[in-house]
Order: sequence, then C-alpha cells, then structure tokens
Amino acid sequence: MKKIFLMALIGSVLLSCSQKNQEVEEQENPAEIVAESPDESQSSVFGNYVDEGYAQRDQGYDWVSVAVKPGKDGSISISVRSRADRKKPTCTYDTKAYPLSENQYSSYQDGKQIVFSFQDGSLQISTENAADNGILYFFCSGGATLEGTYQKIDGVLDADQIDPTLFSKVLNLQGIGFNVTSVKEEDATKLTVFTFGLKEQEYNESFDLVGEQVVDAEVEDLDSDGSPELMVYTVSDGSGSYGNVYGFSVNNLKSMSQVYFPPTSENPDISQGYMGHDEFALVETRLVQRFPIYLEGDSNSNPTGGIRQVSYKLIPGEAMKKFDVDQVNAFEK
Repeated sequence: MKKIFLMALIGSVLLSCSQKNQEVEEQENPAEIVAESPDESQSSVFGNYVDEGYAQRDQGYDWVSVAVKPGKDGSISISVRSRADRKKPTCTYDTKAYPLSENQYSSYQDGKQIVFSFQDGSLQISTENAADNGILYFFCSGGATLEGTYQKIDGVLDADQIDPTLFSKVLNLQGIGFNVTSVKEEDATKLTVFTFGLKEQEYNESFDLVGEQVVDAEVEDLDSDGSPELMVYTVSDGSGSYGNVYGFSVNNLKSMSQVYFPPTSENPDISQGYMGHDEFALVETRLVQRFPIYLEGDSNSNPTGGIRQVSYKLIPGEAMKKFDVDQVNAFEK
C-alpha cells in the first residue's frame, strides 16, 4: 500500500521511492490535489452504518457506527465512532481504504490487511487472514472489536450520543508512540498530541485551531538522527482548503519539541499562483507539498497552470528545528 501511495504522490515526476518501515494506525493518504467525482458504483457505499445496538440506543444500549465518505484517488474515508454520552467511547478508528474490487476496500495496520466489504446495504469488517483478526481489538476498549457486520441507515447519526472526536490516529516509530486527536469545541478545533515511550518527559499538549481541521498525521525520522518526527496536517475551512503543517521532533528519544513550517504564502519562490488546495506527505526523509498553480482568470475550481511540488528538508534552527525548501518542480496535471 505504501508503494501505491508513493506512486500517486510523485509518479508523474519520476521520483524513486522506497517503502517505509513504520507502524501506523492507517495507511497514508495518496496526494492527489483534486478528488475525482466518485462513479455510481462507488457512491453506493457512502453513508452511515451501525451495529445492532443502535436501534436500541434509547434503552441505553451501547453502539458503534461506521461513516464512509469519498476520499481521493479512488479511496474511501472510514470513520468509526461509538456512543459517548454515558461512558468512554467503545471504538474509535480513522483510516483511508483503497479498492480491492468493486465492493471491497482495504487498509493496513502493522502490516495486517483490514478488509471492508459492501453488499446490499451492509458493511462487513474483517481481516484478510483470519489469524490477524486480533488487530481489530486494538481500536476498541473493554474487549470489543471492530469485526462484524454493520447495516446502512438513512440520515445522520444520533448527534446527542455519538463521540465528538473529529480525528484520531495512533502512530509508532523507533519505540515512540504518538496519539493525535482533534475534537470540535465551540469556535475552535482542539488538537491534542501526546506521546508514550519517551525516556525522560512525555509530551502532552493541546492547540486551539481556528478555521482549520486535522486531516492526517505521519511519522518519520526526517533528519536520520535516530529519533522520529511527527507531522500533523490540517486544511482550512471553506473552498480554498489551504494546507498547514504542525511539526514535532523527538529529542534523542527523551523529549519532544515543535518544528517550524514556513507559510507557503510568505515564500516568493513558491507562492506564485498559490491559492490553496495543497496536500502534504512524507516521502523518505523529505516533507513533500503539492498544489495546483492558478493562472490569472482561473476560477477556484479550475486551475490551469499545472502542479507545483515542493520538497522540504528538516534543518537545525536557532530556537527549534525548521523546514527549508530543498527542491521545487512544476509539471502538468
């Protein structure tokens, strides 16, 4: 799956990449700039699915739901949430799944393939190999599992009961774990990042994001110093979808501090024709950004200047590590 991701990200510019060895809660998102409209067969899988407990929620039964939305480059977005008004949520999981066949999609966790099968208004979650089904307990508490069959419902899920978590992802690299979550709170989105496994001081901080939402997170040892970096990607609300990066660097496996990412709009070398719609991904030891180039007179929905790809390297800074532009490429869509 990682190879598929790399091909989607940089195949058009003929860069060569290799598969990373990291444990993540979900596979990385293919970096396409504008999502293609889903075809009719794919559209039929979109919607909300629930387990048996949902129909008896008014009697106090616990329940788990699966929201399926269109992704990019043919993928679908999977968001598992459960009841949270009476106790801690049972299951929480976010991933991107990629087509296996017309009605089957899959994602990976720790090298194990999770399969999402759609048929006649139902969704079945399982593993490709039955011996790997223990991985489906990882996303749940109290001995619960994601494995099972969920039925599609009309309309929205019960807003008074459902877990308000907008994004959740757990990543591991070089013996350090990272938990990234975001929750809607009044006029802002609360991003929380905490670590587990640091030798001296664990990191646990929250940030108020105004006008932007968390869309993904990745880990990699970007400066090859034996300690990982965490990248959290956000997009702005509205039609522009301006991307941003919240970076964190582990210091000698002991503590963690923030990394500075320079705003694209403030860099004249790359900002010409920039109007958002950018996406980010880690490719080997580089942070890669891609966005459409807008020419004069282009509408927001129809950029005609091609694609700009910017590669950043992580370098030391005076107060903190920072990203510096390493390479810029432009090519046609």
